[in-house]
Amino acid sequence: MEEKILRVSPSYEAQYRDGYPLVMEEALTNPGALKEEGEVFRLETKGGDFLGRGYHGRQNKGLGWIVTTKETETIDERLIQKRLIVALGRRGHFFGQEETNLFRLFNGEGDGFGGVLIDYYDRWYVIQFYSRGAYAFKDVFVEAILQNTDAIGVYEKKRFSDGGAYVADDDFVTGTPAPEPLPVKENGMTFASYLNDGAMTGIFLDQRDVRRKVRDELADGRNVLNTFSYTGAFSVAAALGGAATTNIDAANRSREKTIEQFRMNGVDPAAHDIIVDDVFQYLKRSAKREKRWDLVILDPPSFARTKQTTFKASKDYPSLLVSAAAVTETGGYILASTNHGGMTHGRFRKFIKQAAAEADCTFKVESVWSVPEDVVQDDKYPEGSYLKVYLIKKIAEGGASHE
Repeated sequence: MEEKILRVSPSYEAQYRDGYPLVMEEALTNPGALKEEGEVFRLETKGGDFLGRGYHGRQNKGLGWIVTTKETETIDERLIQKRLIVALGRRGHFFGQEETNLFRLFNGEGDGFGGVLIDYYDRWYVIQFYSRGAYAFKDVFVEAILQNTDAIGVYEKKRFSDGGAYVADDDFVTGTPAPEPLPVKENGMTFASYLNDGAMTGIFLDQRDVRRKVRDELADGRNVLNTFSYTGAFSVAAALGGAATTNIDAANRSREKTIEQFRMNGVDPAAHDIIVDDVFQYLKRSAKREKRWDLVILDPPSFARTKQTTFKASKDYPSLLVSAAAVTETGGYILASTNHGGMTHGRFRKFIKQAAAEADCTFKVESVWSVPEDVVQDDKYPEGSYLKVYLIKKIAEGGASHE
């Protein structure tokens, strides 16, 4: 296939000379040159200077990703093999660990190929493709994994239907299928994962460091409210650290999944409350009853809708923090997390300050996390650092302030 030539508008030239990897439609003078996802392009200045070579794949606000800034380098099997081998070397210390056998092996633009993620589940590999263009390189990535790793089996997740949603399909690709559930370890905790059960596998690996903090430092002797609890991974960490937990999620299957995760770790589910309910309504009722917890965990999706509530993290997070503050003991903590890619740390801090004022209480931020070390970042693409987690101490009620 002939390589397409894309021209960058002069006003964006400096950004791409500096290494920005996402090719945005508004940055191009001739975006219409791109016809088929997966086709390779050459990015040039208006004067014809080479800026990079990439592929066409619609993702987020982009039309594609720059994969190399070396003019002599082509996007082929050799390049993808090289990228994967370098990624394996970066995570070499994760392999063979007894305490953790779940981690991100390849993180898109952070490892030199935007739009493709690869996660390691105890010798099973799950490849996530975020555009049809990225999916055009599927066979090359699968072969690279088979040639260079200890893979027992390979799965895929196609995350490029309308609106970036998951394409429901049989996700098994090759090798031997994983057992269901597949037990995986994280810092000595065991989690049930399902590699062929829809978009999610049952565990969000990017919260690994935060869960360890909950287990080792925040849980002992405390009552913990885990909202948007999904499969209860945070609650497992809290319970193993010595906490009593209350788990709230609107999804019916969250109850059975949380019970399963507790049992995988020798925790008695009967000693914990597992409730299927609208989180926002539950918080309101709990505040009226003056029910409070020592630690409230907020890890909502960027967008959520129930029969009673619609939540958008980009505008509704302050009100969620206010509701959480109302059920948090003075001296207790709120663990506030968002994976909204468009939410900067500065904006999140403004939301925390706004919530402190509305709740008329004093907040102090004690710890901040982003993605763990295996989720390697490209410092030229700050949007890739999507995860923001803040540990907020509720110091006092009345005389609102934010520190």
